[in-house]
Amino acid sequence: MYRLFAALPVPEDLHEGLLALQDALPGASWRPAENFHITLRFFGDLSHAEARDLDELLGDIRCAPFEVSLEGTGWFGRREPTAVWARVRESDELRGLSAQCERAARRLGLEPDRRPFTPHVTLAYCHATLPDDARLWMEKHHTYRSGPFIADSFHLYSSHTMKSGPSRYVAEADYVLA
Repeated sequence: MYRLFAALPVPEDLHEGLLALQDALPGASWRPAENFHITLRFFGDLSHAEARDLDELLGDIRCAPFEVSLEGTGWFGRREPTAVWARVRESDELRGLSAQCERAARRLGLEPDRRPFTPHVTLAYCHATLPDDARLWMEKHHTYRSGPFIADSFHLYSSHTMKSGPSRYVAEADYVLA
């Protein structure tokens, strides 16, 4: 079984700015820079045959390269924050690419993703973080802006849970946007 997701890689020249946001939040388990990405669609645990079929479906996606930038911060979780993140500026191109990944998942027979698409870069997972602490962190970093970059490819990543430390993500396949 493979735990898979499609995502845009975050260029290394944005890592320093994102790492600078990783401060002063009790209960935060900060993500390493090599884990920064923008998830387009999480597929979950798939067999080898399903992964091969998904690779073919993702290879059929057509999308022109487009500009991406990060602006502001946010957090997930209603009663208690579960993650904090940098917000990705929305665009029709980004939504369209995510929708094509969703269609590939549906063609593979996966259930529809019930969560709304919220483009972001996860900075930390939170454990027993108070909403007031997350709010203060978000207010401190709400003016964050990155320079733009051109998304000219996306990857199919596998996620590997480690016994100690954060999960490791491996780009299993690359898809050029053209």
